Amino acid sequence: MSISILDAAQCRSFAEAGYLVLPGFVDEADCLALRARAVELARQVTADASRATVFRADGAPAHQGDAWFLSSGEAIRGFYEHDAFGPDGALRLAPHECLNKLGHAMHDLDATFRAFSRNAKLAAVAAEIGMRQPLLLQSMYIFKHPRIGGEVQCHVDHTYLWTEPRSVVGFWFAIDDATTENGCMWALPGGHRLPVKARSRLDASRSKAVIDVLDPTPYPTDGLVPLEAKRGTLILLDGALPHLSGQNRSERSRHAYTLHAIDGTARYLDDNWLRRERLPLSGF
Repeated sequence: MSISILDAAQCRSFAEAGYLVLPGFVDEADCLALRARAVELARQVTADASRATVFRADGAPAHQGDAWFLSSGEAIRGFYEHDAFGPDGALRLAPHECLNKLGHAMHDLDATFRAFSRNAKLAAVAAEIGMRQPLLLQSMYIFKHPRIGGEVQCHVDHTYLWTEPRSVVGFWFAIDDATTENGCMWALPGGHRLPVKARSRLDASRSKAVIDVLDPTPYPTDGLVPLEAKRGTLILLDGALPHLSGQNRSERSRHAYTLHAIDGTARYLDDNWLRRERLPLSGF
Protein backbone atom coordinates (compact mmCIF):
# COMPACT_ATOMS: atom_id res chain seq x y z
CA MET A 1 0.00 0.00 0.00
CA SER A 2 1.40 3.40 -0.97
CA ILE A 3 1.90 6.06 1.68
CA SER A 4 1.98 9.85 1.49
CA ILE A 5 4.65 11.92 3.26
CA LEU A 6 4.77 15.36 1.61
CA ASP A 7 1.84 17.69 1.10
CA ALA A 8 1.39 19.95 -1.91
CA ALA A 9 2.91 22.97 -0.14
CA GLN A 10 6.07 21.02 0.72
CA CYS A 11 6.45 19.80 -2.84
CA ARG A 12 6.08 23.38 -4.10
CA SER A 13 8.63 24.59 -1.54
CA PHE A 14 11.18 22.02 -2.71
CA ALA A 15 10.63 22.97 -6.35
CA GLU A 16 10.96 26.69 -5.61
CA ALA A 17 13.77 26.75 -3.03
CA GLY A 18 15.72 23.66 -4.12
CA TYR A 19 15.73 22.20 -0.62
CA LEU A 20 13.26 21.00 1.97
CA VAL A 21 13.80 20.51 5.71
CA LEU A 22 11.77 17.70 7.31
CA PRO A 23 12.28 17.65 11.11
CA GLY A 24 11.66 14.39 12.97
CA PHE A 25 11.73 12.24 9.83
CA VAL A 26 13.85 9.53 11.49
CA ASP A 27 13.41 8.20 15.03
CA GLU A 28 16.20 9.11 17.44
CA ALA A 29 16.81 5.43 18.20
CA ASP A 30 17.47 4.70 14.52
CA CYS A 31 19.88 7.65 14.32
CA LEU A 32 21.78 6.43 17.36
CA ALA A 33 21.95 2.88 15.98
CA LEU A 34 23.40 4.19 12.71
CA ARG A 35 25.84 6.34 14.65
CA ALA A 36 27.06 3.39 16.70
CA ARG A 37 27.51 1.28 13.58
CA ALA A 38 29.43 4.09 11.85
CA VAL A 39 31.86 4.23 14.77
CA GLU A 40 32.33 0.44 14.54
CA LEU A 41 33.04 0.71 10.82
CA ALA A 42 35.42 3.61 11.44
CA ARG A 43 37.42 1.43 13.82
CA GLN A 44 37.51 -1.36 11.26
CA VAL A 45 38.57 0.71 8.26
CA THR A 46 41.31 2.51 10.22
CA ALA A 47 42.82 -0.72 11.59
CA ASP A 48 45.20 -0.72 8.61
CA ALA A 49 47.39 2.29 9.32
CA SER A 50 48.85 2.16 5.79
CA ARG A 51 45.61 3.54 4.36
CA ALA A 52 45.72 7.26 5.10
CA THR A 53 43.97 8.91 2.19
CA VAL A 54 42.94 12.45 3.07
CA PHE A 55 39.65 13.87 1.82
CA ARG A 56 39.39 17.62 1.33
CA ALA A 57 36.46 19.66 -0.01
CA ASP A 58 38.03 23.06 0.56
CA GLY A 59 39.71 23.62 -2.80
CA ALA A 60 42.67 21.24 -2.42
CA PRO A 61 41.23 17.85 -3.48
CA ALA A 62 44.34 15.64 -3.65
CA HIS A 63 42.10 12.58 -3.28
CA GLN A 64 40.94 13.01 -6.89
CA GLY A 65 43.99 11.10 -8.13
CA ASP A 66 43.93 8.45 -5.45
CA ALA A 67 42.90 4.96 -6.58
CA TRP A 68 41.66 4.18 -3.04
CA PHE A 69 39.12 6.97 -3.45
CA LEU A 70 38.27 6.44 -7.11
CA SER A 71 37.45 2.75 -6.56
CA SER A 72 35.33 3.34 -3.45
CA GLY A 73 31.97 3.36 -5.23
CA GLU A 74 31.60 -0.34 -4.49
CA ALA A 75 33.29 -0.42 -1.08
CA ILE A 76 33.25 0.93 2.47
CA ARG A 77 36.35 3.03 2.98
CA GLY A 78 37.53 5.72 5.35
CA PHE A 79 39.05 9.08 4.47
CA TYR A 80 40.94 11.24 6.94
CA GLU A 81 40.55 14.90 7.79
CA HIS A 82 43.43 17.12 6.70
CA ASP A 83 43.57 18.74 10.13
CA ALA A 84 43.79 15.35 11.84
CA PHE A 85 47.54 15.29 11.20
CA GLY A 86 50.05 17.19 13.30
CA PRO A 87 53.23 18.90 12.04
CA ASP A 88 55.09 15.61 12.39
CA GLY A 89 52.61 13.82 10.14
CA ALA A 90 51.15 11.77 12.98
CA LEU A 91 47.44 11.62 13.77
CA ARG A 92 46.41 13.91 16.60
CA LEU A 93 43.79 11.46 17.92
CA ALA A 94 42.89 7.79 17.66
CA PRO A 95 42.56 6.90 13.96
CA HIS A 96 38.79 6.33 14.04
CA GLU A 97 38.37 9.79 15.60
CA CYS A 98 40.20 11.42 12.69
CA LEU A 99 38.01 10.40 9.76
CA ASN A 100 36.30 12.93 7.55
CA LYS A 101 33.90 10.33 6.21
CA LEU A 102 33.06 6.77 5.24
CA GLY A 103 32.06 6.06 1.64
CA HIS A 104 30.54 5.14 -0.66
CA ALA A 105 28.47 1.93 -0.62
CA MET A 106 27.39 1.38 2.99
CA HIS A 107 23.77 1.32 1.85
CA ASP A 108 24.51 -1.85 -0.15
CA LEU A 109 27.23 -3.54 1.88
CA ASP A 110 26.23 -3.06 5.53
CA ALA A 111 22.98 -4.36 7.02
CA THR A 112 22.46 -1.44 9.44
CA PHE A 113 22.99 1.16 6.75
CA ARG A 114 20.89 -0.81 4.28
CA ALA A 115 17.93 -0.87 6.66
CA PHE A 116 18.26 2.87 7.34
CA SER A 117 18.53 3.72 3.64
CA ARG A 118 15.75 1.63 2.15
CA ASN A 119 12.20 2.06 3.38
CA ALA A 120 8.73 3.00 2.21
CA LYS A 121 8.93 6.55 3.62
CA LEU A 122 11.96 7.45 1.53
CA ALA A 123 10.47 5.78 -1.54
CA ALA A 124 7.34 7.89 -1.09
CA VAL A 125 9.34 11.12 -0.75
CA ALA A 126 11.34 10.34 -3.89
CA ALA A 127 8.16 9.76 -5.86
CA GLU A 128 6.49 12.88 -4.49
CA ILE A 129 9.35 15.14 -5.59
CA GLY A 130 9.13 13.71 -9.10
CA MET A 131 11.71 10.92 -9.26
CA ARG A 132 10.31 8.29 -11.63
CA GLN A 133 12.90 5.55 -11.07
CA PRO A 134 15.09 6.46 -8.06
CA LEU A 135 18.34 4.52 -7.80
CA LEU A 136 20.68 4.78 -4.81
CA LEU A 137 24.09 5.68 -6.21
CA GLN A 138 26.23 6.49 -3.19
CA SER A 139 26.22 6.89 0.58
CA MET A 140 28.49 8.96 2.81
CA TYR A 141 28.72 9.06 6.58
CA ILE A 142 30.30 12.40 7.52
CA PHE A 143 31.78 12.79 11.00
CA LYS A 144 32.67 16.50 11.40
CA HIS A 145 34.60 15.64 14.56
CA PRO A 146 35.06 18.36 17.19
CA ARG A 147 37.89 20.82 16.43
CA ILE A 148 39.07 19.05 13.23
CA GLY A 149 35.89 18.72 11.13
CA GLY A 150 36.71 20.25 7.77
CA GLU A 151 35.07 22.85 5.57
CA VAL A 152 33.05 21.90 2.48
CA GLN A 153 33.19 24.70 -0.07
CA CYS A 154 30.15 25.88 -1.99
CA HIS A 155 29.29 23.29 -4.63
CA VAL A 156 26.45 21.43 -6.32
CA ASP A 157 26.11 17.65 -6.34
CA HIS A 158 25.36 17.45 -10.07
CA THR A 159 28.98 18.47 -10.69
CA TYR A 160 30.17 15.14 -9.28
CA LEU A 161 27.26 12.80 -10.14
CA TRP A 162 26.38 13.95 -13.63
CA THR A 163 23.34 12.62 -15.44
CA GLU A 164 21.66 13.79 -18.61
CA PRO A 165 19.19 15.20 -17.93
CA ARG A 166 20.14 16.31 -14.42
CA SER A 167 18.51 14.07 -11.83
CA VAL A 168 20.61 13.67 -8.67
CA VAL A 169 18.94 14.43 -5.34
CA GLY A 170 20.65 14.45 -1.94
CA PHE A 171 18.95 12.92 1.10
CA TRP A 172 20.87 14.38 4.08
CA PHE A 173 20.13 13.12 7.58
CA ALA A 174 21.16 14.88 10.80
CA ILE A 175 22.55 12.14 13.04
CA ASP A 176 23.71 14.73 15.58
CA ASP A 177 22.17 18.18 16.06
CA ALA A 178 23.64 20.44 13.37
CA THR A 179 24.10 24.11 14.32
CA THR A 180 26.00 27.13 13.07
CA GLU A 181 28.55 26.42 15.81
CA ASN A 182 29.44 22.86 14.74
CA GLY A 183 29.27 23.18 10.97
CA CYS A 184 25.66 22.90 9.75
CA MET A 185 24.86 23.17 6.08
CA TRP A 186 24.13 26.47 4.37
CA ALA A 187 22.13 26.66 1.15
CA LEU A 188 21.20 29.28 -1.46
CA PRO A 189 17.40 29.38 -1.83
CA GLY A 190 16.47 29.15 -5.49
CA GLY A 191 20.11 28.67 -6.48
CA HIS A 192 19.28 25.45 -8.33
CA ARG A 193 18.07 27.66 -11.19
CA LEU A 194 21.60 28.96 -11.78
CA PRO A 195 23.69 27.28 -14.49
CA VAL A 196 25.96 24.55 -13.12
CA LYS A 197 29.49 25.93 -13.14
CA ALA A 198 31.69 22.82 -13.29
CA ARG A 199 31.75 19.13 -14.06
CA SER A 200 33.98 16.47 -12.51
CA ARG A 201 34.97 13.56 -14.75
CA LEU A 202 37.65 10.93 -15.19
CA ASP A 203 40.56 11.89 -17.45
CA ALA A 204 41.50 9.85 -20.53
CA SER A 205 43.57 7.43 -18.42
CA ARG A 206 40.60 6.94 -16.05
CA SER A 207 43.09 7.23 -13.19
CA LYS A 208 42.30 10.76 -12.06
CA ALA A 209 39.26 12.98 -11.69
CA VAL A 210 39.53 16.39 -13.32
CA ILE A 211 37.25 19.42 -13.21
CA ASP A 212 35.91 21.01 -16.38
CA VAL A 213 35.12 24.64 -15.57
CA LEU A 214 31.97 25.68 -17.39
CA ASP A 215 31.72 29.11 -15.76
CA PRO A 216 34.62 30.55 -13.69
CA THR A 217 32.32 32.84 -11.70
CA PRO A 218 31.90 31.45 -8.16
CA TYR A 219 28.47 30.59 -6.87
CA PRO A 220 27.07 33.60 -5.00
CA THR A 221 27.30 33.45 -1.23
CA ASP A 222 25.03 36.40 -0.50
CA GLY A 223 21.69 35.02 0.55
CA LEU A 224 22.94 31.70 1.92
CA VAL A 225 20.79 30.50 4.81
CA PRO A 226 21.81 28.09 7.60
CA LEU A 227 20.00 24.76 7.65
CA GLU A 228 20.23 24.02 11.35
CA ALA A 229 18.77 20.60 12.04
CA LYS A 230 17.93 18.52 15.08
CA ARG A 231 18.85 14.83 15.15
CA GLY A 232 16.43 12.89 12.94
CA THR A 233 15.88 15.71 10.43
CA LEU A 234 15.94 14.89 6.72
CA ILE A 235 17.03 17.64 4.32
CA LEU A 236 16.34 17.17 0.62
CA LEU A 237 18.77 18.88 -1.76
CA ASP A 238 18.21 19.42 -5.46
CA GLY A 239 21.35 18.33 -7.34
CA ALA A 240 21.94 21.84 -8.69
CA LEU A 241 21.50 23.65 -5.37
CA PRO A 242 24.64 25.48 -4.15
CA HIS A 243 25.41 24.51 -0.57
CA LEU A 244 28.34 24.39 1.83
CA SER A 245 29.30 23.71 5.42
CA GLY A 246 31.89 25.32 7.64
CA GLN A 247 34.61 23.87 9.80
CA ASN A 248 33.69 22.40 13.16
CA ARG A 249 35.75 24.25 15.72
CA SER A 250 33.31 23.50 18.53
CA GLU A 251 33.51 20.79 21.16
CA ARG A 252 30.48 18.94 19.73
CA SER A 253 30.47 16.49 16.84
CA ARG A 254 28.19 16.89 13.82
CA HIS A 255 27.61 13.42 12.42
CA ALA A 256 25.47 13.26 9.28
CA TYR A 257 24.51 10.64 6.72
CA THR A 258 23.91 11.41 3.05
CA LEU A 259 22.38 9.35 0.28
CA HIS A 260 22.56 10.46 -3.33
CA ALA A 261 19.92 9.07 -5.68
CA ILE A 262 19.70 9.45 -9.43
CA ASP A 263 16.76 8.79 -11.72
CA GLY A 264 17.08 5.62 -13.77
CA THR A 265 15.32 7.38 -16.63
CA ALA A 266 18.40 9.64 -17.00
CA ARG A 267 21.79 8.64 -18.43
CA TYR A 268 24.64 8.31 -15.93
CA LEU A 269 27.73 9.29 -17.92
CA ASP A 270 30.49 6.71 -18.32
CA ASP A 271 33.27 9.10 -17.28
CA ASN A 272 31.79 10.01 -13.89
CA TRP A 273 34.32 9.36 -11.15
CA LEU A 274 32.05 7.07 -9.14
CA ARG A 275 31.71 3.71 -10.85
CA ARG A 276 29.23 0.94 -10.12
CA GLU A 277 30.31 -2.05 -12.20
CA ARG A 278 29.85 -5.03 -9.84
CA LEU A 279 27.03 -3.83 -7.60
CA PRO A 280 23.80 -3.20 -9.53
CA LEU A 281 21.92 -0.05 -8.63
CA SER A 282 18.54 -0.39 -6.92
CA GLY A 283 16.01 1.91 -5.33
CA PHE A 284 14.62 2.64 -1.91
